[in-house]
Amino acid sequence: MAKLWLSLHVLSAILLIGPMTVAASLLPGRVRAALTEGAGAADPPARWLHRTCRVYAVLGLAVPAFGLVTAARMGNLTDFWLIVSLGLTLAAGVLLATWILPAQARALALLDTGPGADAPAAATSQTALSQLTRLSIVTGIFALLWAVVVVLMIVRPGSTTGA
Repeated sequence: MAKLWLSLHVLSAILLIGPMTVAASLLPGRVRAALTEGAGAADPPARWLHRTCRVYAVLGLAVPAFGLVTAARMGNLTDFWLIVSLGLTLAAGVLLATWILPAQARALALLDTGPGADAPAAATSQTALSQLTRLSIVTGIFALLWAVVVVLMIVRPGSTTGA
């Protein structure tokens, strides 16, 4: 039964966390391109990327749930590598919920007030571009957190059950 839970955990991580991480990473560049091209509010890809992040964030809650069930079945709940992985997962989730998703919404608001929406060119100002740069950096950190979790799940430092 542990193999079934492990399979569900790995599949859900690949199918839910992966696309969300990619969408989060692509959104700042898409918004910047839409502002530069003057597409403004008529840029469905940027909105689709944000929606992907929101939906997959909720669905992605299954990943740690399956992981905890798997760890309980395998008797790994107190292993250091698992505790660190859970902490990093929590950090990634908090970062997504409190910083990335709200920043994405603010970035999409730039499209509503940008050059394509017949508003002043303030949306392409240095402030707007620096907001997008910060969002890019934070989504990079988000992706890095997931990369470290994957490495910990594979290497399992200190594990007595082998890798």
